[in-house]
Amino acid sequence: MTASLSPNDILAPGSAQTRRISSANASSENLANVGGPAVVVPPEQMDKQSDAHEIAAAMELARRQLEGLAAFRSQAKPPKTRITDRYAFAFDIDGVLIKGGKPIPEAIEAMKMLNGQNNHGIKVPYIFVTNGGGKSESERCIQLSKQLEIEVSPGQFICGHTPMREMADKYKTVLVVGGEGEKCREVAVEYGFRDVITPGDVIKTHADTTPFRKLTKAEYDNSKVRDFENIQVEAIFVFADSRDWAGDQQIILDFLTSKNGVLGTRSEKYDEGPPLYFAHNDVVWATSHESSRIGMGALRRSVEAMFEAVTGKSIETTAFGKPQVGTFEFATRLLQQWRKDTHGIDAPPKTVYFVGDTPDSDIRGTNEFNKQAAETWYSILVRTGVFQGIEPKYAPKVTVDNVLEAVRHGMERELRKDLNEHMRSRPLFEVANEDN
Repeated sequence: MTASLSPNDILAPGSAQTRRISSANASSENLANVGGPAVVVPPEQMDKQSDAHEIAAAMELARRQLEGLAAFRSQAKPPKTRITDRYAFAFDIDGVLIKGGKPIPEAIEAMKMLNGQNNHGIKVPYIFVTNGGGKSESERCIQLSKQLEIEVSPGQFICGHTPMREMADKYKTVLVVGGEGEKCREVAVEYGFRDVITPGDVIKTHADTTPFRKLTKAEYDNSKVRDFENIQVEAIFVFADSRDWAGDQQIILDFLTSKNGVLGTRSEKYDEGPPLYFAHNDVVWATSHESSRIGMGALRRSVEAMFEAVTGKSIETTAFGKPQVGTFEFATRLLQQWRKDTHGIDAPPKTVYFVGDTPDSDIRGTNEFNKQAAETWYSILVRTGVFQGIEPKYAPKVTVDNVLEAVRHGMERELRKDLNEHMRSRPLFEVANEDN
């Protein structure tokens, strides 16, 4: 159902209208049907703009411009704002803000602090960069709005599979793997892929593909019988963690060893199969379990080892997400567009504080990107997720107990920098007179 304007709809910075939609009624479908920028709002905050609105709305506008969905021009004179443009925060979600589907206690307070509830009354921009997959950016937005009871926009979210959107024009027919039910197919279609096949389609068409895996009634009803003898799969995308490692790996292997992606054929050289892409490369991730659980990175290694065991040849696969540089580059472009819109400065913030819980992806990616970026990417590791030890494999700039401490550290560091710059800029005789 298409969302309609109400007295709660507001004007965001600039000339484009941003609609506020209650998280109680929001869905990926009605967010898409709005036809323009939108933010998701907890029901109890619908009567007035929350402290988080300005950042959420501005990031949504910036994201739509970045993706060519809006032709909004920055104002010659940006509106007055309490939001600093000098620095920003980027947060991983699982293990930093959320664990086991529930908010980490300090996360809600950390968001309040960024949205102006601090001793200095300033607001700090922030985005969410997660390797979690199987859900669209809109669905992630709705979920986090409910979990943290905060106003957020889809434009603030960068998922592991977000860069796959840019490959929809390159590949027509693709195999999409992972996730619950039909969600990954739905995300792929939303991204613009024209012909999306799932493992369920393969099993429904050829039941003996997976001897020990039978489709449930819901899976059978949602899957499609396809004429695979006349279909060429051009690429394989693992959008989310597999719910059936044995079956999914078998089907991936069948396509990898095929002739030009035609199921049922067999390549003699084992080099004619479609390329294989993974949304991210995290071997483990944080859940409600006391120990980390294996993830997509482990599946990637398993598929590569299995391919070599069967064919005697190695295979090159591609992973997106953290620590790959493309994710950080996209985040930089988003923050730069936001700063241009809101402050009239066509450059990213001088410092981006990245808060993560996984040394191998969050910290490694931040540190490596910092070496090549013009601005500073400052890594902060928290102990509420994957990392529980003393010495991480990839050392952050600082390690703290939780996300609230991470936000405090970054804001206090920036205040010290401002104070030092102010003192250096003052004439010596002014300082001397104050001392007398």
